[in-house]
Amino acid sequence: MDRIDTSLIALRRILRATEIFGREIKQSAGVTPVQFRVLQIIGETGQATAKAISERTRVSQATVTSLVDKLVRDGMVLREKSTYDRRQTNIHLTPKGKQTLIDAPDPLQQRFVRKFSALEDWEQAMIVASLERVATMLDAKDLDASPVLDGGDIKHFEGN
Repeated sequence: MDRIDTSLIALRRILRATEIFGREIKQSAGVTPVQFRVLQIIGETGQATAKAISERTRVSQATVTSLVDKLVRDGMVLREKSTYDRRQTNIHLTPKGKQTLIDAPDPLQQRFVRKFSALEDWEQAMIVASLERVATMLDAKDLDASPVLDGGDIKHFEGN
């Protein structure tokens, strides 16, 4: 097997891992990986604004609004006007949202973070450089992407 085939197989394995995880979390927790990441961000401090979530996930506020709308419909989060600034809306976890965080399988990106963090600095730099090069080779360097491992398109992320 030549290096091209080996490289393509490795890329396909990464894509399959994200697809499998996406199905696993949807089936067990009832949310997409991106929705789960939103729940995690809110859960870190107990509340978050759409702007803060947008900045952390690197997706537009419109996308965050759609994600939060779905989580509100599913009873996982609530929107509440800030008591300090009435122009600001805070998003809070409900007991169902907290339970979803507890019950969900270990997110794929957290597995990656744990293993990546354990690598030597030079290995991390090499992997980052290689992944950035692959993104450039696929003309994907400038695509809008959040740091969430999910193989779905943005419609899937929004929960539509």
